[in-house]
Amino acid sequence: MVTSNTPLYAAADVHGHRSEFQEALRDAGLVDRTGRWSGGDARLWLLGDYVDRGPDGIGVIEDVRRLADEAAAAGGRVEALLGNHEVQLLAAHRFGSAPVAGWDEPEGFRGGWARFGGCEEDLRRLAPEHIDWILGLPAAALVDGHLLVHSDTARYLEFGSTVAEVNTAVATALSSPDPAAWLEFSRRMSSRGAFRDAEAAHAGDPVSTVLGTLGGDVLVHGHSTLTKHFGVAPGDVREALRYAGGRVVAIDGGVHEGGRILLTRLG
Repeated sequence: MVTSNTPLYAAADVHGHRSEFQEALRDAGLVDRTGRWSGGDARLWLLGDYVDRGPDGIGVIEDVRRLADEAAAAGGRVEALLGNHEVQLLAAHRFGSAPVAGWDEPEGFRGGWARFGGCEEDLRRLAPEHIDWILGLPAAALVDGHLLVHSDTARYLEFGSTVAEVNTAVATALSSPDPAAWLEFSRRMSSRGAFRDAEAAHAGDPVSTVLGTLGGDVLVHGHSTLTKHFGVAPGDVREALRYAGGRVVAIDGGVHEGGRILLTRLG
């Protein structure tokens, strides 16, 4: 496996907390005091959920897009993955409050999005350029032996048996006009908790299955907060949590639950 000598960072689940995101980037030396890229040839991967549950999700998207251009000009990279909240935001935008077959949600995707933390300002400000950016996001990436995904789920394998197949299937799902298909897609992307009982590696355990199929030595995810889902007190969130015998790294510090954005150096 070919690896790079340039620094590799990851963060997840900014959820509209634009100022906290900028602070984390500054602390890591990736932006200067004006918020401009200063990380040189470093690589930064963001693992989804830029919107909802915070004050300025669209501003976060605009920051990520700008930083990607600035990093590229300096020889670095800023890349982004798709999160379930981007899927839910697009569904609310596309289908509104129309009933969805098979889902007992009175206001359809619009109501479900709101119930799961949707921010009205994000939906109001969602413009064609933001939609196009979201539609182009991959769901998974393999970088220097790290399998990067948004959710701690094995359901990515329902999309395909390689990272390329997963990303192609996700792009196809994002183009579907069928609300029922979007409902199933959203459920897959929102699934969680598949790896928490997989301590020692053995053939057939969920971590081994996902890594063995899609590649990588370590799986890195956001989605499930350290604060709510792993029992770390908000004030004690300091670093990413490695679990499942060291094969999985959880990096969602639960900023919307009083924790913090964990900008984690992976290599």
